[in-house]
Amino acid sequence: MNQQQHIRVIIADDQELVRVGFAMVIGSQADMEVVGQAGDGDRAVELVQKLHPDVVLMDVRMPGMDGIEATRRITGMESSSPRTDDDGTGHVTRVIILTTFDLDEYVMSAINAGASGFLLKDTEPETLLASIRTVYQGNAIIAPSATKRLIENMVEGKLAPTEQPEVSDGTGTQYTDPELAELTEREREVLIEIAHGLSNQEIADKLFISLPTVKTHVAHILAKINARDRVQAVVFAYENRLVRP
Repeated sequence: MNQQQHIRVIIADDQELVRVGFAMVIGSQADMEVVGQAGDGDRAVELVQKLHPDVVLMDVRMPGMDGIEATRRITGMESSSPRTDDDGTGHVTRVIILTTFDLDEYVMSAINAGASGFLLKDTEPETLLASIRTVYQGNAIIAPSATKRLIENMVEGKLAPTEQPEVSDGTGTQYTDPELAELTEREREVLIEIAHGLSNQEIADKLFISLPTVKTHVAHILAKINARDRVQAVVFAYENRLVRP
């Protein structure tokens, strides 16, 4: 990222002190800038429509429209009206849910709404900044304390269960999503490692392939299974029993 490029961030939280605190942390970084602040979900959606930020830090509990519904509307806008940047590349606004409540229902709802990340508000500043950069690059983050329960809920079918009929891959193993059959053997291997939490570089090292090749496989996987990001790819992998906890 060169010095002219900035990660443009909107902060949505009903507590002004929280917004100011996050803004100070983000504003201290040369590659980031806060372009807007919102005290409720309605204002957050309005600002995203107007300012087209790269990342939104979204509180869950806010007056009026809550953060989950605001996230759903923002990601819905991205799907229905995709935008392009000045250089012709696609532009996506990604949402990180920030909350003091480490509850299953919020994690599940946030991911189902299309959020690219879930963090607690007491996250260390360094972790918050790293998470913003990670999400901006198209990856996803989940608070470590929520990850184990998230996987358990996926395996138990509590997270966005599919209603599609099961299909077989020809080996007797039953899957629920027909999109799985579209993946090549190598793409399945990469998807499994994504579900295990490996980074692109770690996948490249483990499978003895180049980093650009891994990135290409990841892009193809997300497109074939209609996943917005790696979090939804993990959901897909666990729902289809490619991996187990």
